[in-house]
Amino acid sequence: MPFTAEQLADDIRSQNHARSRRALAKAITLVESSRSADVEIAQHLLTAILPATGASQRIGITGIPGVGKSTFIEAFGVMLLRKGYKVAVLAIDPSSERTGGSILGDKTRMPELSRAENAFIRPSPAGKTLGGVARRTRETMLLCEAAGFDVVLVETVGVGQSETALSSMVDFFLVLMLSGTGDELQGMKRGIMELADAIAINKVEAENRMNAERAAQQLRNALHLGMPKYEDWSVPVQLCSAREQTGLEEVWAIMQEFLQNNAERTQHLRRTQAVRWMRETVQDGIAMLLQHSPALRELNTQLEAQVFAQTLSPSAAAMRLLKAMGVAEKM
Repeated sequence: MPFTAEQLADDIRSQNHARSRRALAKAITLVESSRSADVEIAQHLLTAILPATGASQRIGITGIPGVGKSTFIEAFGVMLLRKGYKVAVLAIDPSSERTGGSILGDKTRMPELSRAENAFIRPSPAGKTLGGVARRTRETMLLCEAAGFDVVLVETVGVGQSETALSSMVDFFLVLMLSGTGDELQGMKRGIMELADAIAINKVEAENRMNAERAAQQLRNALHLGMPKYEDWSVPVQLCSAREQTGLEEVWAIMQEFLQNNAERTQHLRRTQAVRWMRETVQDGIAMLLQHSPALRELNTQLEAQVFAQTLSPSAAAMRLLKAMGVAEKM
């Protein structure tokens, strides 16, 4: 049946759990759609729910494949449910470069969260988006907030630029690592030191506790050598085991110390992120214009051939294309 953005917004905010859950799933599908009619409705929907957003804690979680992200989120999310929080999990799955297909298997790795009434798990394909973050992750976070979720956990595929992309849309950025595999050396990379708000070494059981402690100290030493992300915050390194459910309370306490003691900074961060979101959306719009115009596609093909043949400079080719799009008429 046809629906309006206002009706869907009302259903998302409904106190009826089943109605709100169905509406949330429908709304996420809507904002992920690339159909022009859906895009228009989605924009009206996001405007309608905006007053009901902003109250959740947005937490990004990343780490290399095999670090146990899904297991950690399952245990961490269940702990939060027991504390009385409503938890939404946005799990970004890798997409095939060749077929575009994605695994979307995170629900099977989070069985207890999947069954919980106050939890919501939404796997989404990363597609061709840089960094392994779904194209509409920001919009999906707003929808989850409007539906009343207190904590929104975003899990990325943990490849390449995922750290940069995810850190630009969350309040707190947690990096999961392993000890004894050389993975602790990744913490010495400048990118991790600049982006992480905390590091958790996962899979720390009794038999490898000593190695984990040594790895944690190496990380702390490396972090002290780098440029701090915030002058008043030293990135902590916490040991934990999702399987044995140890260290999770400590990770949550670190997050709360960071967020609750720096509420003004978090609000400023969100406003800055919103401006960046707008700029990225403008760039996406330009790319869509190029994709949907046959004349522009043909011109782009010709210009790329000239650049490849080295008969035209890349900057000159780009300027011609921008002028044809009406973007650079006065340049």
